[in-house]
Amino acid sequence: MILRSRTVSLLALGAICLTGCASEDPPAQPALKPLALKEQVSNIAKSADGYAVSWAGVLNNANPWHFGEHVVATIVGHDAKGAEIVRMDQPLDAVPPGGQLAFTGQTSAAQKPAKVSIQYRPAQWRQAARIPSAFHRFPVSRVQTMRQKDGSYLITGYVTNPYRVTAGSLVVNALLRDQSGKLVGGGSTFVDDVKAGSPPRFVLTVSGVPKNAKVARTDVSARTWGSTGKPYEELALAGMAPVHTVKPTTEPFAEDRRTQIVSEYKQ
Repeated sequence: MILRSRTVSLLALGAICLTGCASEDPPAQPALKPLALKEQVSNIAKSADGYAVSWAGVLNNANPWHFGEHVVATIVGHDAKGAEIVRMDQPLDAVPPGGQLAFTGQTSAAQKPAKVSIQYRPAQWRQAARIPSAFHRFPVSRVQTMRQKDGSYLITGYVTNPYRVTAGSLVVNALLRDQSGKLVGGGSTFVDDVKAGSPPRFVLTVSGVPKNAKVARTDVSARTWGSTGKPYEELALAGMAPVHTVKPTTEPFAEDRRTQIVSEYKQ
């Protein structure tokens, strides 16, 4: 009788605990941080049809598990009186989880802007299908920066696809910096059908850099093209390409070394 009473008491206590747990609210998810415009620069140069307005910027994504998608940058230029004379919307590629997005652009203006600023619309957030470490960078190599007679900069190099499957389109961005690391200009280009083990060569030109700017460093990065992170995820889901693909040329050991060591240990 006492045993039955204790059993009933334990069941009642368990029911109370379950009821209390069910009534508790689930833990709140941490709020996603908005994208941050880490740095920006704009340059204005005289052109045949008025003025060429160029810009470069870097967006930072502090959320390690989410893509920032469908981002649109708005470039606005005002004259000396504050009147708006330039406005352009530039759709940007998806910002990877915990990563950065370098972007550049250019447009024309009939009048010379006194001030140019870059704004952007809030991103649409989507949780990545893979862990952050699955999204590897696209290595660039043999980068050369050559100043041309007209003041522009010619930049060449090679970009590598570290994944097993072919990358349909990659965007290559080059950011020019002075000795202090300050951003002074930038340019972009595309490379298509990038296969693992066959790095294509890219060539791009950066114009509009001020004459008094002394370029000391070029930061080149590559990323997947598109307003969503799906192209990047498809590459990550396929996995990394094997590093060693050449068959060994040395003769195999006559006797497995591990077997020999174990035999000597037993003796």
